[in-house]
Amino acid sequence: MVRRGLLGWISRVVVLLVLLCCAISVLYMLACTPKGDEEQLGLPRANGPTGKEGYQAALQEREEQHRNYVSSLKRQIAQLKEELQGRSEQLRGAQDQASEAAGRGPDPKAQAQADLLTFLRAQADKAEVHAGVKLATEYAAVPFDSFTLQKVYQLETGLTRHPEEKPARKDKRDELVEAIESALESLNSPSESGPNQRPYTASDFIEGIYRTEKDKGTLYELTFKGDHKHEFKRLVLFRPFGPIMKVKKEKLNLASTLINVIVPLAKRADKFRQFMQNFREMCIQQDGRIHLTVVYFGKEEMNEVKGILENTSKAANFRNFTFIQLNGEFSRGKGLDVGARFWKGSNVLLFFCDVDIYFTSEFLNTCRLNTQPGKKVFYPVLFSQYNPGIIYGHHDAIPPLEQQLVIKKETGFWRDFGFGMTCQYRSDFINIGGFDLDIKGWGGEDVHLYRKYLHSNLIVVRTPVRGLFHLWHEKRCVDELTPEQYKMCMQSKAMNEASHGQLGMLVFRHEIEAHLRKQKQKISSKKT
Repeated sequence: MVRRGLLGWISRVVVLLVLLCCAISVLYMLACTPKGDEEQLGLPRANGPTGKEGYQAALQEREEQHRNYVSSLKRQIAQLKEELQGRSEQLRGAQDQASEAAGRGPDPKAQAQADLLTFLRAQADKAEVHAGVKLATEYAAVPFDSFTLQKVYQLETGLTRHPEEKPARKDKRDELVEAIESALESLNSPSESGPNQRPYTASDFIEGIYRTEKDKGTLYELTFKGDHKHEFKRLVLFRPFGPIMKVKKEKLNLASTLINVIVPLAKRADKFRQFMQNFREMCIQQDGRIHLTVVYFGKEEMNEVKGILENTSKAANFRNFTFIQLNGEFSRGKGLDVGARFWKGSNVLLFFCDVDIYFTSEFLNTCRLNTQPGKKVFYPVLFSQYNPGIIYGHHDAIPPLEQQLVIKKETGFWRDFGFGMTCQYRSDFINIGGFDLDIKGWGGEDVHLYRKYLHSNLIVVRTPVRGLFHLWHEKRCVDELTPEQYKMCMQSKAMNEASHGQLGMLVFRHEIEAHLRKQKQKISSKKT
């Protein structure tokens, strides 16, 4: 009985399985049967458009369906990523709680990431992103610069940059391009755009403004074309600055670092006498780790220059100097190149200097600190003195030189277009190829050398320094210069005289004098 019942139950199960397999086979055949050409391509029916237009309409419809399908998939992927990120954070939180409960404390790596994220969000909250900040004066406001795809419009132009220009520095170009690309990525993300949203491209970008708060980060406000007339899309982005990190700690011993000061010269004995007065005080008496190389062109006034050197040597017991005499016309690049190559000792730090330069002993240490053989060269921005006759024209007398060397906008300017004063090790100078000796006369050789270093792997340190001054002297632009050199010489001459305001007072001095006369006449008429 049991056996017959078991056999009957098995036979019924077999019959059911057979029927189920048949049903599945029928469904599979129905689902996998190829569609007819008309249905497969979505061709127009008999009463619809026919021919080429019909095919194009069908293809466009199918392409639109695919585009919508892809957009839908992107949205789903983005949602899944967000959910996955949320679940990951929940899991990390649960793990931290479990670790704390077990007495082990949170994961140090996860805690560091969480702390950094909290810090970056705090940076955005502290910056003027969501609300303004009370400021003490009108000068405390941090202005924005504006930009388009091609140009940057900037306030802090200095003497070498223009109010409108293409960003020349690669880091500035990359920064603005990255901001625009980040905005486009946000505009085109599935979570932001609808199913029928058109894709945004860089051509939709209209303009942007940005500013940097040095202790917080950079704020960008980018404006794009909207979908309709008078509609725009604006994105506000913030690049927070991270916390300060210690990169390196080193001890520097500069006790034995000798500087070879190289001065090319032709005539100008009076200027050389003034230079040696400063050199004696700063280099011989205060610093004591200096060698002086004078490269003199021609023979006119040469004996007077040599006499100044010998007198200084006797008076200060100074023997660390070299005098090199060259024939031919003056060439600054040739003089510096000859002076650098003439040195026969070990690798020495070179300071290329001019006779109308005043420097302090503190600058000499700055020169040492910002150079390193095979790694760094130093191109300081010096402070250029205006014409003392104009600056102190309303005084009874021009004050002594030491009192004139004050860094103010009324007394001079940062000479950020000049690259002649530089500190670099002799080995780096030789390896880079030295000066271009085909350049004659004034200007051009220093820029050529500077560009060589920019194209190398060495670090170029460029910064204004408080202990390096260019003393005013009347500049003569001779006819022998090339047109480009003559133009550079005249530009330098115009900038050397006085500030914008002081030159304006000279231009309008007749009007000012007439006004003062009228005021005196009014006062005298009232007294009578």
